[in-house]
Amino acid sequence: MSLTQRLELRHSQSLIMSPQLMQAIKLLQLAHLDLKAFVEEELERNPLLERASANATGIESLTEVDQVSAEQPAEAVAYNAQVPAPTTYAEWGGRASGNEDYNLEAFVAAETTLLENLAEQLAVAFTAPAQRMIGQYLIDLVDEAGYLPPDLGQAAERLGASQKDVDDVLAVLQKFDPPGVCARNLSECLAIQLRELDRYDPAMQALVEHLDLLAKRDIASLRKLCGVDDEDIADMIGEIRRLNPKPGMKFGSARLQTMVPDVYVRPGPDGGWHVELNSDTLPRVLVNQTYYSELSKKIGRDGDKSYVTDALQNATWLVRALDQRARTILKVATEIVRQQDGFFTHGVAHLRPLNLKAVADAIQMHESTVSRVTANKYMATNRGTFELKYFFTTSIASADGGEAHSAEAVRHHIKQLIDSEEPSAILSDDTIVERLRASGIDIARRTVAKYREAMRIPCSVQRRRDNEWVTINSRASAGVRRP
Repeated sequence: MSLTQRLELRHSQSLIMSPQLMQAIKLLQLAHLDLKAFVEEELERNPLLERASANATGIESLTEVDQVSAEQPAEAVAYNAQVPAPTTYAEWGGRASGNEDYNLEAFVAAETTLLENLAEQLAVAFTAPAQRMIGQYLIDLVDEAGYLPPDLGQAAERLGASQKDVDDVLAVLQKFDPPGVCARNLSECLAIQLRELDRYDPAMQALVEHLDLLAKRDIASLRKLCGVDDEDIADMIGEIRRLNPKPGMKFGSARLQTMVPDVYVRPGPDGGWHVELNSDTLPRVLVNQTYYSELSKKIGRDGDKSYVTDALQNATWLVRALDQRARTILKVATEIVRQQDGFFTHGVAHLRPLNLKAVADAIQMHESTVSRVTANKYMATNRGTFELKYFFTTSIASADGGEAHSAEAVRHHIKQLIDSEEPSAILSDDTIVERLRASGIDIARRTVAKYREAMRIPCSVQRRRDNEWVTINSRASAGVRRP
């Protein structure tokens, strides 16, 4: 074998994550308040940027559902813009090697909020899209202390669901962690916690229903209503005081933002739906070409010329990126409305299973682009205001080529298999995969493990050890010695 040197030419394509491309992606997924703050910083930093009037954008006009033209995704802005990337990487959210301002706290996971915690439990608790929509609608109404509004009468009407459907979903939400969450008043909150502790007997129920007497310290009346003696009423009051009247506060104080819709959906005169961007959420900026021309004539030094040129490039790019972001949001929202027409017309019972890929394929965008657009963006409709991502239910392919299964349904199926397993025959993840495939669900072992861990279910080895430990303790309690 001999070693020789030679020259070869090879053609290949690769995606280069330039600072400009990274910033285009970042702009796409920002909520409108964060975007507004970012643009305000750019207006202060860049002398060639100026605010535009409401009539300058041309984006906020009413748009018919089937009249939105195909536009390129926001990621393509970096390739199509005829200006080079911003000169300073740090200015666009990145950092250069050796930056002294490097902050490790930026990589620390954010604390889970109450609403995020409830949303995670919701994904496991329900499999039907209609129930999930009702549940998410109610969760969005939960305040910082963990309470729902006293009157939920409009929920059923808004969602096009029966009051029984709303009540059934609410009953499940009130079993979520932390105990007492999703109550409509203090008495209901305490009652939920007492049921959790198996202490909600008739006497305690009478006490909880007359908290006004407890506030007045009318112990004699409480004792009579509850039918107990002095010692018992004192113990019962002690139990009440040990409960948490504000269960949601355990998650700390989160920054509350007013839910301002990014998109409006209104009925059209022809029976269809009109989709319109909320102009109040669209930053309006322009490049001041006149000021640039004046500066170019007066600047003589090379350093100053470079600064003005960079400012023009960055300003031009930002205007284009904001315009493309607005068009992309409008296009994705329009397709969601088209796919979920039944929900808007008839109610939650007609909500269709929908995933990101279906929308991405329909509008010829990448799935990741649709995912970014639907995060932190809200749609105001005739049935309420919803985050765009609520209209999606992820799915698992069918093993026999039939209709796909929602991820929530698969998680529920996994939980059922584990709950029904025999102590002497603990199911491994591989066995669960085989049983799911036998029932028509095509799923990978790592996906089963991910869903199991998300539901806080131990692995098969740990479950087997737990069962053995329970058996040993049971034998010991019965006076039976282990052989």
